[in-house]
Amino acid sequence: MAKKCDLCGRGATKGASRSHSKVKTLKKQNINLQSKTIDGLKVKVCTACLRTMAKPARVKAKRKPALKTKAA
Repeated sequence: MAKKCDLCGRGATKGASRSHSKVKTLKKQNINLQSKTIDGLKVKVCTACLRTMAKPARVKAKRKPALKTKAA
């Protein structure tokens, strides 16, 4: 059972706890995985991907043409 996001592939990262004497103790920082059913498939998705999927689709607006000025 891998602790990776099925959509983006993000996994755990390494971090360090430092004591008062500056002794480094390595620790593993897991990502926040949630088990969700998307399009009929049960997948493990990180919360960052869930928040991105909840965003409404963007509608692209037409750009205004740039103003041309005469050089003096």
